[in-house]
Amino acid sequence: MQKLIWLFLCFFLVPPPSQGAARQLHLGVVTAPGAAQNIAAERFKKILEDSSDGQLTVKISHSASIGDETKILQQLQKGTIQLAVVTLKSLESFTPIVRVINYPFLFESPQQADEILDGPLGKEIFNALDPLGFKGLAFSENGFRSLSNSRQPVKTADDVKGLKIRVTSAPLHKATWQALGALPTPMPWPIYSDLERGVIDGQENPLWVMEVYNFFEVQKYLTTTNHTYSAHIDLASTLWWKKQSAQTQQLVQNAMYQAAVYQRQANRADEAERLQVLKEKGMIVEEHPDIQSFRTKVADLKGLDFYQEPQVQKLLVKILEATGR
Repeated sequence: MQKLIWLFLCFFLVPPPSQGAARQLHLGVVTAPGAAQNIAAERFKKILEDSSDGQLTVKISHSASIGDETKILQQLQKGTIQLAVVTLKSLESFTPIVRVINYPFLFESPQQADEILDGPLGKEIFNALDPLGFKGLAFSENGFRSLSNSRQPVKTADDVKGLKIRVTSAPLHKATWQALGALPTPMPWPIYSDLERGVIDGQENPLWVMEVYNFFEVQKYLTTTNHTYSAHIDLASTLWWKKQSAQTQQLVQNAMYQAAVYQRQANRADEAERLQVLKEKGMIVEEHPDIQSFRTKVADLKGLDFYQEPQVQKLLVKILEATGR
């Protein structure tokens, strides 16, 4: 409650920058309008321009028009653009600290993810990014990933045994499904025809992917495992940030946090509708799987080389303790 009051006061009491020529900030995303990153970016633009009385404007370069996420991050480091909304995976080549968020079955709810990432532990991630040229402002999201398959209902981790599940090439992704007893199969996108032909039994993605790509036509069973939380991270250029007045910093920080909260809430509101659509399309949905059985099988993954860098291991242990894992 105190945090909400503080944000309310900051938003309404921080005056706009002194009058003069408007300054344009440049924000980069790789996705197209309507995607999760763009929703956060566009909301940020509106809030900042309104709260600064038009003295700060925002140009959004979308659809990878200024490069992929690695190039966007490099431009942030140089200060040639000021802001970006990116996936965590793109940051792994700069620092492994962001890997902690992708630990499987880490968060039991969206609210718990918010509590951790908006709090001191999320701040630790931001602090690790700062020396690299990235000022962490907020976490927005793609959402939780769930499991679908064409063979059988999945209620417990034992039901996953033997299922041939499409995974990405990420080492953690493969290790997670191996630990659960599945047969993880790295495979490029798209995968609809592979699901249709039975080359693979199932896949895992956020619900919107299953709806948009019509997986309900070739996948009978859906389990809302929420096994991985896919966060996006909303950044400013540290080089640029340090040159700004405290007033401008506060306006930008407030606008990005509010935009992230708005995007997360909008994404979660859509989830309920997406789930209903998938049910209406004929998928049999298990909404209350035995998540503890899944967590038990992946508990040893914290010992993977993937997590052994000291700073990463230390933060992972803290988050596991904070989430009761």
